[in-house]
Amino acid sequence: MNTFITFFMMTTALSSIGILLILIIKWGLKKHISARWQYNFGLLFLILLLVPLIPSSFFASLNFGGWLNTFTSDGGAISSTGTTPREIVGGLYRTDGFQDFAIPVNHFTSEYLLTILMGIWIIGIIATAFIVLHCNKNLRLIKESAKPIENKELISLFLRCKDEVGIKSDVLLGSSIMTKTPMTIGFFKALIILPAGEMSLSDVRFAMLHELTHCKNKDVQINSFMCLFHILYWFNPVVHFVFKQMRLDRELACDASVLEILPKESHVGYGETLLNFVKSLSTPQVLTFAAGMGDSKPHIIKRVKHITLYTRESGLLKMKSICLFFLMLLLIFCKVPIISVLADNDDSRYHFHADDVFYTDLSYYFDGFEGSFVLYDMDSGWHTIHNRDMSMMRVSPTSTYKIISALIALETGILDADYTEREWDGIVHPFEAWNQNQTLSSAMHSSANWYFQDLDAKVGAERLSFYLTQLSYGNHNLTGGIADFWIESSLRISPLEQVGFLASVYRNESIFEAEHVNAVKDALRLSERDGAVLSGKTGTGIVNSQTVNGWFIGYVETGLNTFIFATYIQGDNGGGSVAAQITLSILESMGIY
Repeated sequence: MNTFITFFMMTTALSSIGILLILIIKWGLKKHISARWQYNFGLLFLILLLVPLIPSSFFASLNFGGWLNTFTSDGGAISSTGTTPREIVGGLYRTDGFQDFAIPVNHFTSEYLLTILMGIWIIGIIATAFIVLHCNKNLRLIKESAKPIENKELISLFLRCKDEVGIKSDVLLGSSIMTKTPMTIGFFKALIILPAGEMSLSDVRFAMLHELTHCKNKDVQINSFMCLFHILYWFNPVVHFVFKQMRLDRELACDASVLEILPKESHVGYGETLLNFVKSLSTPQVLTFAAGMGDSKPHIIKRVKHITLYTRESGLLKMKSICLFFLMLLLIFCKVPIISVLADNDDSRYHFHADDVFYTDLSYYFDGFEGSFVLYDMDSGWHTIHNRDMSMMRVSPTSTYKIISALIALETGILDADYTEREWDGIVHPFEAWNQNQTLSSAMHSSANWYFQDLDAKVGAERLSFYLTQLSYGNHNLTGGIADFWIESSLRISPLEQVGFLASVYRNESIFEAEHVNAVKDALRLSERDGAVLSGKTGTGIVNSQTVNGWFIGYVETGLNTFIFATYIQGDNGGGSVAAQITLSILESMGIY
C-alpha cells in the first residue's frame, strides 16, 4: 500500500502539471477551437486523471514478447503434484546452510508517514463521497416526484425537438414541482424533467432542445465520472479548478449546439429563457450526476454574452478543432508511459525487456506469500519468471548483499583470499554463532553481520559506491549509512538484477578477479545431491520486530549446465529460510536439484 500511495502521489503531481499545460494551450488557441471541442478537451483531463489509478506494471508490461510468452506458457509446465514445498525440504531446512539469522530494524518516519497519508486520503474519499451522495439525494426525490407529461401538444413538440437534435434513442419526459430549472438525469436511461407550472411554449422548446443536446452528448455520464474523480482527487485544487471550467465549457457547447439548430431570430429568445431561470436559481450543487439548463449566475452571464456574440462555426474551425484535439490526444498517449516511469523511477523498479523469457505461474509453491522466482539457464540464455511485476521491483537485498561485500573486500585487498578469518571484537550479539572468530565461509553461512560491516567500514563508502555503480548493483544507493544501507534501507535491487549480477560474476565477466570469485563461490556452497551442487545465500528483512520478506539467491551446477536463481517473498514470517524451501521445491519439480 505504501508503494501504491507513493506512486499515486507522484503520478497525480505529474498528471496535474500535464492538465495545466493542456489548459494553457487550450486558452492560447481558444480562437481556433470551437465551443464543442473546447468541452471535448476536458476528456483529455479525465484521461490524465486515470493515469495514477493504473498500476505502473501495466505500462511496463507493454511488451509483445512478454505477452506472447504469457499467453503461450503452460501454467502446468512445472508439476504441482505430490508433496507441498514444506514437506519436500523439511530436512534441508535444518542444515547449517540454511541458518537464517537477521537483526530487526525499526522504521518510523517514511513508512508510517506514507501510512498516515494513505489514511488521510481514504478518510477524505469517504467524507467527499458522503457529500456527493447527500447532494444527489434531492435528485432521487425529484425523480420520484416527476410525473409523465400527458399534454399532447408538448409531447408533439418533444418529438419534433428530438428530430431536430438527431436523437433516435428513447428519452423520457416528465415534470416536477421540486425543480425550478429543466434537468436531465439517468445514467442508463435519460429522463428530462421540466419545472411544473406555467412556461411559454418557446421556453419549453428551448429547454427541450438544450436537455436533448445534453442527452446526445452523454453529459450525464461524463458528469458522473467527474463526480467520481472529484471523490478520488478531493485534495487536488487543479482538479476542482478544471472541473469548474469543464462545467462552463459543457454549457457553452450545449448552447452552441442549440443555437446552430435555431434560426438567428430565435437566439435572443433563447438567451432570455436563460435569464428567466436566473431569477429562480439558488446556489448550484456542482457535485450532482445531473446535467441541466440552469447554472450559477456568473456562468449564466457568460453564457448570455456568448449567445449575443454567437456566429455559426465554419467547417475550417471544426477541422482545426479536431486536429488540435487529436494532436493533444496523441501527445498524451506518448507521454503517459513517461509519467508512469518518472513516478516509478529507477530507484524502485528495474525495467526488463528480453525475448528469451518464459513466464509461468508458480503461485502454488508460494503458499500464501506474495513473491517472485527468476531462473536463468546459462546454457540456453532463457529466463523463467514467476510474477513478472515483482521480479522487476527493487527491494532491500538484506543479507544477500554480503556476496558483493565479500567480493569488493577481496578485490580491494581488505580480505585475503588465502586467509579470510577475522577476530571477533567481543561484542555480544543475539546469535551465539556470531560470537566467535569468523572466516568468510562461516560468516556467510551464519550470516554474521559484524563481519561484513567491518569489511565495508575498511573499504569505505567511496570505494563501495564506485564498485556498486560500476556493477549496476540495483540502485547502488549508500545514503542509508555505511553500516546499514543494505538492511531495509537505501540500497535496493530486484530479483532480475540479482540473477544478472550472479551470472556475470559466475562467468567471470565482472570486474572481479577469478581468484576472488572462486573464494566467494566456496563460501556460498551449501550442499550436493546426485552430482548437482547447490550454492546460495539467504536474506531476511525484519522491520519493527516483524519478519516481512525473505530472499534466497544462488545457483545450481549440474555438471552439464548452471542455473542461476533468485526467489523473493513478502508476507508475515516469510524469511530467507522459507524462500529457500520454496526455491528447492521448484528446483526439484524442474528436475534441476
